[in-house]
Amino acid sequence: MATKIRNTTSHKQVVRFKRKRRIRAGLEGSLEKPRLSVFRSNKHIYVQLVDDVKGRTLVAASSLEGELQGKGASSIEGAKALGNLVAKRALAKNISMIVFDRSGYLYHGRVKALADAAREGGLKF
Repeated sequence: MATKIRNTTSHKQVVRFKRKRRIRAGLEGSLEKPRLSVFRSNKHIYVQLVDDVKGRTLVAASSLEGELQGKGASSIEGAKALGNLVAKRALAKNISMIVFDRSGYLYHGRVKALADAAREGGLKF
Protein backbone atom coordinates (compact mmCIF):
# COMPACT_ATOMS: atom_id res chain seq x y z
CA MET A 1 0.00 0.00 0.00
CA ALA A 2 2.42 2.61 -1.21
CA THR A 3 0.49 5.85 -1.35
CA LYS A 4 2.47 8.50 -3.15
CA ILE A 5 2.13 11.91 -1.56
CA ARG A 6 2.32 14.80 -4.00
CA ASN A 7 4.31 17.95 -3.36
CA THR A 8 1.09 19.98 -3.44
CA THR A 9 -0.43 18.34 -0.38
CA SER A 10 -0.52 20.28 2.83
CA HIS A 11 1.33 19.28 5.98
CA LYS A 12 -2.00 18.34 7.57
CA GLN A 13 -2.71 15.85 4.76
CA VAL A 14 0.79 14.37 4.96
CA VAL A 15 0.38 13.76 8.69
CA ARG A 16 -3.03 12.11 8.09
CA PHE A 17 -1.62 9.84 5.36
CA LYS A 18 1.20 8.71 7.67
CA ARG A 19 -1.29 8.07 10.47
CA LYS A 20 -3.53 6.17 8.02
CA ARG A 21 -0.65 3.88 6.97
CA ARG A 22 0.19 3.12 10.61
CA ILE A 23 -3.43 2.28 11.42
CA ARG A 24 -3.99 0.15 8.30
CA ALA A 25 -0.86 -1.92 9.00
CA GLY A 26 -2.66 -3.59 11.89
CA LEU A 27 -6.13 -3.89 10.37
CA GLU A 28 -7.50 -6.37 7.88
CA GLY A 29 -11.10 -7.06 7.05
CA SER A 30 -12.42 -10.48 6.12
CA LEU A 31 -15.79 -11.81 5.06
CA GLU A 32 -16.63 -12.74 8.67
CA LYS A 33 -15.32 -9.45 10.10
CA PRO A 34 -15.11 -6.75 7.41
CA ARG A 35 -13.35 -3.41 7.78
CA LEU A 36 -15.56 -0.31 8.20
CA SER A 37 -13.65 2.33 6.25
CA VAL A 38 -14.53 6.01 6.71
CA PHE A 39 -13.77 8.90 4.37
CA ARG A 40 -14.67 12.36 5.58
CA SER A 41 -14.67 15.43 3.37
CA ASN A 42 -15.69 18.95 4.33
CA LYS A 43 -19.24 18.40 3.07
CA HIS A 44 -19.90 14.65 3.23
CA ILE A 45 -18.99 11.34 4.83
CA TYR A 46 -18.58 8.06 2.97
CA VAL A 47 -18.54 4.61 4.62
CA GLN A 48 -17.75 1.16 3.23
CA LEU A 49 -17.59 -2.33 4.67
CA VAL A 50 -14.67 -3.97 2.88
CA ASP A 51 -13.52 -7.58 2.62
CA ASP A 52 -9.76 -7.09 2.19
CA VAL A 53 -9.10 -10.77 1.45
CA LYS A 54 -11.16 -10.66 -1.77
CA GLY A 55 -10.87 -6.90 -2.28
CA ARG A 56 -14.64 -6.38 -2.41
CA THR A 57 -16.97 -3.78 -0.95
CA LEU A 58 -19.81 -5.54 0.86
CA VAL A 59 -21.87 -2.54 2.01
CA ALA A 60 -21.57 1.16 1.19
CA ALA A 61 -23.37 4.29 2.33
CA SER A 62 -22.77 8.01 2.09
CA SER A 63 -24.33 11.24 3.24
CA LEU A 64 -25.17 12.01 -0.40
CA GLU A 65 -27.98 9.46 -0.44
CA GLY A 66 -31.58 10.59 -0.64
CA GLU A 67 -32.54 9.17 2.76
CA LEU A 68 -29.99 11.42 4.48
CA GLN A 69 -30.40 14.65 2.51
CA GLY A 70 -32.28 16.57 5.21
CA LYS A 71 -30.08 15.38 8.11
CA GLY A 72 -27.21 17.86 7.67
CA ALA A 73 -24.54 15.86 5.86
CA SER A 74 -21.57 17.70 7.33
CA SER A 75 -22.85 17.66 10.91
CA ILE A 76 -22.71 15.26 13.82
CA GLU A 77 -26.43 14.51 13.37
CA GLY A 78 -25.75 13.52 9.75
CA ALA A 79 -22.92 11.23 10.87
CA LYS A 80 -25.23 9.57 13.41
CA ALA A 81 -27.86 8.99 10.73
CA LEU A 82 -25.20 7.52 8.43
CA GLY A 83 -23.96 5.20 11.20
CA ASN A 84 -27.48 3.91 11.76
CA LEU A 85 -27.97 3.40 8.02
CA VAL A 86 -24.75 1.44 7.54
CA ALA A 87 -25.55 -0.70 10.60
CA LYS A 88 -29.00 -1.48 9.23
CA ARG A 89 -27.55 -2.45 5.83
CA ALA A 90 -24.82 -4.59 7.39
CA LEU A 91 -27.28 -6.46 9.62
CA ALA A 92 -29.45 -7.09 6.55
CA LYS A 93 -26.45 -8.93 5.05
CA ASN A 94 -25.85 -10.85 8.32
CA ILE A 95 -22.75 -8.83 9.25
CA SER A 96 -22.56 -7.97 12.94
CA MET A 97 -18.81 -8.00 13.76
CA ILE A 98 -16.57 -5.41 12.10
CA VAL A 99 -13.15 -3.77 12.37
CA PHE A 100 -13.26 0.05 12.52
CA ASP A 101 -10.86 1.94 10.24
CA ARG A 102 -10.91 5.68 10.91
CA SER A 103 -8.53 6.31 7.96
CA GLY A 104 -6.18 8.55 9.91
CA TYR A 105 -8.88 10.92 11.13
CA LEU A 106 -8.94 11.76 14.83
CA TYR A 107 -11.54 9.81 16.77
CA HIS A 108 -13.81 12.68 17.73
CA GLY A 109 -16.60 14.73 16.20
CA ARG A 110 -18.21 13.22 13.13
CA VAL A 111 -16.04 10.08 13.12
CA LYS A 112 -16.88 9.31 16.77
CA ALA A 113 -20.59 10.04 16.20
CA LEU A 114 -20.63 7.67 13.22
CA ALA A 115 -18.92 4.89 15.22
CA ASP A 116 -21.22 5.32 18.23
CA ALA A 117 -24.32 5.25 16.03
CA ALA A 118 -23.09 2.10 14.27
CA ARG A 119 -22.62 0.47 17.70
CA GLU A 120 -26.11 1.51 18.75
CA GLY A 121 -27.41 0.11 15.46
CA GLY A 122 -26.14 -3.35 16.38
CA LEU A 123 -22.59 -3.59 15.02
CA LYS A 124 -19.87 -4.89 17.35
CA PHE A 125 -16.28 -3.64 17.13
